[in-house]
Amino acid sequence: MPPFFITIVTAVILGTLARFFMLKVDYRQYPSYPHGVVTHLSLGFIAATLGAVALPALLEKEFAAVSFLALAAQQFREVRTTEREMLLHLDKSELVQRGPDYIEGIARVFESRNYLVILTALIVSTATHFFNPLLGIISSILAVAAGNRLMTGRNIKDIARVRPGEIRFEGPNVFVENIHIMNLGGEETRETIIERGLGVIIEPFNDNERETLANNGQRMALAHEAASQLGVYKDVDTPEFTPLVRRDKDTGRIGMLILPIERDMEFLITAIKGVPVLESATGKPLRSRAGKKAED
Repeated sequence: MPPFFITIVTAVILGTLARFFMLKVDYRQYPSYPHGVVTHLSLGFIAATLGAVALPALLEKEFAAVSFLALAAQQFREVRTTEREMLLHLDKSELVQRGPDYIEGIARVFESRNYLVILTALIVSTATHFFNPLLGIISSILAVAAGNRLMTGRNIKDIARVRPGEIRFEGPNVFVENIHIMNLGGEETRETIIERGLGVIIEPFNDNERETLANNGQRMALAHEAASQLGVYKDVDTPEFTPLVRRDKDTGRIGMLILPIERDMEFLITAIKGVPVLESATGKPLRSRAGKKAED
């Protein structure tokens, strides 16, 4: 049997399996099945191979082989670019768009998971070579669990309180409580909103979370997720029924007006609480000296 055969094969198999377990096809249907799944599993196999051969290359002093890791990192950055461009094109056909910030977050996730596969395969190959394949299997399980834990971000429920908000009109202007949403001229449109609309208020826990909710990309993600899960009473020729998310400039509270197909306030609040907090939207003004003084 060739040297390092068991080490490399074990690491490649477990690394590819790690990428499989990181795949998550949910209501968003991305990556799509089977084409998106096959693409990402193939990239996972390549990443696992790179991680598996890194240790044997070092032990055999084949340093040129290790340089392929740097080349692979460049290729995985290209994967991120490809994912971003594809999703931006697809977003144009959505009734309620994700927005570029949400799409950038998705692209980052797919890039970073390939790096996690490389690290997992490297850990497995090290454990298998210096100890035994059983320890390699155990180490792969721990690596995947740790990776998923580290990549699990916060949701809206972690940064804000979500509660029902009353929809009211003052002439042609529609409000969710005291937050102005938009101006509506048509009487029929107003009647539809009164009949089908739901209002929600999102109250940030502190100034850090207020800054996050102020981000327009985060608000686009809120509207998209709510519309995706509950449906939206809208078509391409009814832009006035697009879910809208507006901000109270005095308090930082967020008001949402949506006309869902499933008109259920409890499920709407549950959907909003589960919306991920975008990395690009996260702000920490309280960590700065000026921010702390402003809060005081």
